[in-house]
Amino acid sequence: MHHDPLLDADGHLYVFAYGSLIWRPGFPHQRGHPALLRGYHRRFCLWSRHYRGTPEAPGLVLGLDRGGACRGLAFAVAGRDAAAVIAYLDARENLGGEEVYARRMQPIRLLDSERMVRAMTYVVNRAAPQYCRPTLEEAVAAIGRSAGVAGSNHDYLQNTRQHLHAMGVSDPLLERIKARLEARIKP
Repeated sequence: MHHDPLLDADGHLYVFAYGSLIWRPGFPHQRGHPALLRGYHRRFCLWSRHYRGTPEAPGLVLGLDRGGACRGLAFAVAGRDAAAVIAYLDARENLGGEEVYARRMQPIRLLDSERMVRAMTYVVNRAAPQYCRPTLEEAVAAIGRSAGVAGSNHDYLQNTRQHLHAMGVSDPLLERIKARLEARIKP
């Protein structure tokens, strides 16, 4: 019997979620596991001119960038659904065929069982024109003003923060951006 290289030995495709996929996966899955990915960290490093911004006022979305580690959620997808889920995610993550993210298979630790599995991840493509390394103030300004077809950039930040908190995860960068946004709003 041929074994699909994208499936784990248990017959599932694992998809590592670190941002909006946590709270809006949009694909069938059997369960989610708290998970740890080493070698990459969550960062606002992609300009969004569609989902969370416009060409005139781009927003910022999260990417997995090199270095560090990232706590997130690993969705277990039944093997029979894997091809459809991959096609859906490729279209969602690389809108219009852009090469914003590179799909990679990475080892992750499922924190509820300590089991290591291979998971499909979408790692930022540093060569993409959308890639950026904004200062904290640039990130705060963009997130505070921008909105796109999927809603406001501020809501994206808040939803990601709230769902990470529900998993027991506090992301220092997201907390700093939230604090700066709140300081700007206060009279």
